[in-house]
Amino acid sequence: MDKRQVVFGMLGTQLDTGSGPKRWEKWRPTVALGMHEDFVPDRVELLLDERRFGKLATQVCEDLVQMAPDTVVHRHDVYMADPWEFEGVYACLHDFLAAYPFAPDEEDYYIHITTGTHVSQICWFLLTESRHFPGRLLQTSPPRKQDSDQAGTYALIDLDLSRYDRIAQRFAQQQLQDRDLLKSGIATRNAAFNRMIEQIEIVATRSRAPMLLTGPTGAGKSHLARRVFDLKKLKHQLPGRFVEVNCATLRGDGAMSTLFGHTKGAYTGAASDRAGLLRSAHQGLLFLDEIGELGLDEQAMLLRALEDKRFLPVGSDREVESDFQLIAGTNRDLQEAVRAGRFREDLLARLNLWTYQLPGLAQRREDIEPNLAFELERFSREQHQQVRFNAEARARYLSFATGADAAWAGNFRDLGASVMRLATLANAGRIQTEGVEEEIGRLRQQWAGGVMPSPLDALLGDAVQELDRFDRVQLEEVVRVCAQAKSLSAAGRELFAVSRTQRASTNDADRLRKYLARFGLDWEQVRGARS
Repeated sequence: MDKRQVVFGMLGTQLDTGSGPKRWEKWRPTVALGMHEDFVPDRVELLLDERRFGKLATQVCEDLVQMAPDTVVHRHDVYMADPWEFEGVYACLHDFLAAYPFAPDEEDYYIHITTGTHVSQICWFLLTESRHFPGRLLQTSPPRKQDSDQAGTYALIDLDLSRYDRIAQRFAQQQLQDRDLLKSGIATRNAAFNRMIEQIEIVATRSRAPMLLTGPTGAGKSHLARRVFDLKKLKHQLPGRFVEVNCATLRGDGAMSTLFGHTKGAYTGAASDRAGLLRSAHQGLLFLDEIGELGLDEQAMLLRALEDKRFLPVGSDREVESDFQLIAGTNRDLQEAVRAGRFREDLLARLNLWTYQLPGLAQRREDIEPNLAFELERFSREQHQQVRFNAEARARYLSFATGADAAWAGNFRDLGASVMRLATLANAGRIQTEGVEEEIGRLRQQWAGGVMPSPLDALLGDAVQELDRFDRVQLEEVVRVCAQAKSLSAAGRELFAVSRTQRASTNDADRLRKYLARFGLDWEQVRGARS
């Protein structure tokens, strides 16, 4: 069974007017709804102010039914104090739709947007796009001058944009560009990181709620916060500035003054008024890095500023306003800080709506190669000097950088500094293998205070990169035991302590010797690992 066609519309207090026989010579949009051969509504829901326009509505309804006898017209008395006041018009139409008994399984619905004020047309559009109205828009137009048919033309508009391939493609392309901006154009390969960026792009575009970025130092929290600001600025969502402060640098009385400002004479040395960073970030984005280092008093003031957009500068008895978006960064466990009494639970609850854990570089080894290219290109652009790896040097650096022995304790800061050193020392703009070997030595020495290089590096050199991870872990343990054992037999007895009990005759030393030989090693070499 075909669905019934139901049209909602406002009475056109100007366009629908007309009296006497000559009214039929004029195009009247509501009456014209009944003149189209291929689209005749079964029912028209007509909204009007009965007190002011009841007489006009009666004439329009009679003429519409004369054109389409099978069309039923329902009149709805709606009162709008000011039809040009957006909030009142939207509330009136919203309440009307909320109370209407829609039956979408049996009827198709249309909003006639040709009549009514521009404000009501905008409200109809918003209510349809947000699915408060379960239907489509109906736009009618008057006939051309040379046409004798007074019906004019009509067009149906479906606001489900996913139905329009070219629009959907454009939105998809824009999303990719926005995500590319958040990643600074780096073609990252880590699936978990890319999924996180996809969600951050959606949240950054749709929300002004605080965001919390966690992760180790150097993981890129500050960089990502600035990219979020750039994205929102591009979409005209934040007309203000990007303001960044590392909370670990704020100490004592200066912390309150730096964040919230002060008045002249508020304390010794306060020679003039100071706005403070929160006011500087008005209508912009404030990035508080290492927020876990803030004192409890500063945390309380920050919570008030987030909730009320108001706060007291130091030494002032008059509140000031600042409407900013906050992104906070930390490498601490704030839940643990709450349990220890070092961080306010209510502030964490306010920050914790959108929390994202940025992985360190060691957890994104597949992203080292594209980030290496990005850092090298950035150096070339900033120094106005083209620098490139030769093929062997690039392969050697990536082999080391993506290997399990590269600690990347400082994450992307380590990588950026490493590329800067390589590029600065490169002769004639070419990074050679010798320079890479020197740089690998620097990095190993730099990380020696944290994750020590594997003894396999000294024993096997570059060949260590050819080992499967399982073999590498197993061989490292064998080398460790051998380095501490007094003899080959003693090392064998410790390594094969379980399996030797299941054998009638054992030669642990020979068994260990054959195992080491698989990797081109002998007992004397391995004993040297002790030093």
